[in-house]
Amino acid sequence: MLNFQAIRDTLRPIMHRWFERPSAAVLVRLGFTANRATIAGLAITCIAAYFAGTGYFQIAGCLLLLGAAFDLLDGAIARHLGTVSPRGSLMDSVSDRISESVLLLGLLIYFTSPQTSLQIGSILAFVALIGSLIISYIRARAEGLGLEGTAGFLTRPERVVITIGALLVNQPLVLLWILAIGTPLSAIERFISVWILAGKSSTNKD
Repeated sequence: MLNFQAIRDTLRPIMHRWFERPSAAVLVRLGFTANRATIAGLAITCIAAYFAGTGYFQIAGCLLLLGAAFDLLDGAIARHLGTVSPRGSLMDSVSDRISESVLLLGLLIYFTSPQTSLQIGSILAFVALIGSLIISYIRARAEGLGLEGTAGFLTRPERVVITIGALLVNQPLVLLWILAIGTPLSAIERFISVWILAGKSSTNKD
C-alpha cells in the first residue's frame, strides 16, 4: 500500500525550494503579509465557487488554482517575515475549511438549480462536504490529544488538486463522485490510524 505521508514528505522540500520560497519573496515585495495572502486566497475561492454554482467550471478551476497558490504561500510568507503565530495558524485552518465548504456549496447550488437539477449531484456534494469536515475534525481532535492525525490518502492537498483538475476538464459530477467516495474512506483510514496511536499511548502510560 502506498505511503501517502511519505510521498508528501518527499515532495514538500522540492515545493518549498522551487515554488514557495521564491514566490513568497515576490509577494512580500508586493506588500503581502501572511494574513493578506490567506484572505486573498479565500476571496478568490469564493469567486470560484460563484462560477461553479453558475456552471462556468473551467473559470472556477482557473480561479481555484490561483486561490490555492495564495493558500499555499501564506505559511511561506509568515516564515519569510518571521511572523509565524498561533493566530495566523488559526486563520489559515479556518480559511481552509471555509474555502472547501464554499466551493462544494457552489456545486450543490448548481445541481439544485431548476435548469440543471440533478439529485445525485446534490447528494454527492453533501456527502463530500461531510467527509472533508470529518477528516479535519479527526486531525484536530488527535492533535488535542497530543497525537499525530495526518494519515489518509485524500487529505486537503490531494482534494484541491483533484478539484482543480476536474473543474478544468469540465467534469464536476466526476469530481463529486471521487470526493463523496474518497473523503469518507480517507476519514476512516485517519480514524483507524489515530485509534491505534491512542491505544499505544495509553499502553505506554500504563
